Amino acid sequence: MKIVALLLGACILAAQAAYPEKPIRFVIPSAPGGSPDVLMRILLAQMSQQMGQPFVVENKPGGSYLLGTMDIVRSAPDGYTLGYGNIVSLAINRSLLPALPYDVERDLTLVSNVTYVFNMLAVNKDLPVHNVMDLIAYAKKNPGKLTNGSSGNGTTGHLGGELFKMMTGVDIVHVPYKGSAQAINDLISGQIQVMFDNVPSIGPHVKAGRVRGLGVSSPRRAASFPDIPTIDEAGVRGYETNSWGGIIGPAKLPKEILTRLTSEIHAALRVPSVVERYRALDSEIDGGTPEEFLALVRRETPKWAAVVKRSGAKLD
Repeated sequence: MKIVALLLGACILAAQAAYPEKPIRFVIPSAPGGSPDVLMRILLAQMSQQMGQPFVVENKPGGSYLLGTMDIVRSAPDGYTLGYGNIVSLAINRSLLPALPYDVERDLTLVSNVTYVFNMLAVNKDLPVHNVMDLIAYAKKNPGKLTNGSSGNGTTGHLGGELFKMMTGVDIVHVPYKGSAQAINDLISGQIQVMFDNVPSIGPHVKAGRVRGLGVSSPRRAASFPDIPTIDEAGVRGYETNSWGGIIGPAKLPKEILTRLTSEIHAALRVPSVVERYRALDSEIDGGTPEEFLALVRRETPKWAAVVKRSGAKLD
């Protein structure tokens, strides 16, 4: 029996040592240039160095993260197709979509949550508002005339806007896009007037003066924007939303591959250059275990189901 156990252990070690033997396809279910894309590429570049194989990123936006997530679900559980799973695909969609074509706990392997990010409320710089209370007053004087662009249905940009409307009594029309980049371009040009978007994607445009930041959705101010108040302290008491996301794979990912991946993710998230780049983007590093990732999903699902129900959020 001891000999068998030793041989089995040697086989597992050999499998771990061999993986990966070829490039790994990585599916991001949102458009290039958005927060998930930016943050994952930083991590994947470091993991590629560590593991000796490239990660080939494929952006597959569409259907409230459905298109890309279903690609991951349908892939072989061999470790050569992984992807990004976040608050939308793993928690919000479970209550927002009436017929979700996948079951998070049955059809996916949760590897590790990677980051937490918060949103910033930003407006077109020509809109005559300079703080959150100005925006609320303007929206009440102009019901239904302002538009809130988001990176897609079911995102925290969408539901964060619905929560804001519910808490302030304003009427702002939601306009979903297929990613942050296109929505931000329209915010800059004035096609839309309002956005609640992840700090890593909207932040550079605020710093450049292309749009005006009014507040952040976090419980404390963003490190890179110390002069911009939280939405709570700006007058909407109790307002807070956050976003999170990490690495997932298809169901039944072999334990030895899962162990290798979590180890590599945790190592990459300790590299000083990665830590610094994430910090510069106001992204908080997580890097938990698969069990902790699942626990996060289970905690967040009812929370966002309540937001969907209370706000009356729906797909546009």
